[in-house]
Amino acid sequence: MVNSSQAEWFHLDVMDGRFVPNISFGLPVIEHIRKATNKICDVHLMILEPGKYADAFKKAGADNLHVHIEACPNLHRNIQQIKELGMKAGVAVNPHTPVSLLSEILHDIDIVNLMSVNPGFGGQKFIPYTLEKIKQVRRMIDERGLNVLIEIDGGVTLDNAASIVAAGADVLVAGSSVFNAKDPLSAIKSLKAL
Repeated sequence: MVNSSQAEWFHLDVMDGRFVPNISFGLPVIEHIRKATNKICDVHLMILEPGKYADAFKKAGADNLHVHIEACPNLHRNIQQIKELGMKAGVAVNPHTPVSLLSEILHDIDIVNLMSVNPGFGGQKFIPYTLEKIKQVRRMIDERGLNVLIEIDGGVTLDNAASIVAAGADVLVAGSSVFNAKDPLSAIKSLKAL
């Protein structure tokens, strides 16, 4: 169904039960998804010590690899590793983390993944202040003339997606609002039409 949809990316959340409370799936599932699709595999690592696994996720089929700013004391090293492996580098930012912390790394990354819910659980409500954070990151990108995408992850619905895009987002991650819809293909189509 998702392969035949207008969705361009598969957003794949990897959780370790340490950085976030839940455990999700890992490398074998991503390998199987990679074999089943030609769409971009956008892998979001909600794990500690992501640098230990970057090469394995590349081999499993990740096109984009996101690491959390909060999990990476040597973030620049992590970003360089991801790019040297031939993937697009994303930095995920939790709701409580100021986006000003991206200032020294923004020119090195491809995607800013702003968490609009607390990571680790699906089906949460969008945190409204995220709209202001989107605007702040959009200003930082535009003022520097950078080609960095803003991805919004969590609580995206047909009701709030237009305001998220208007604030400056480029990529919307929609899980529950798509997969809980009566017609997921129609939900994806409606989101894509914004």
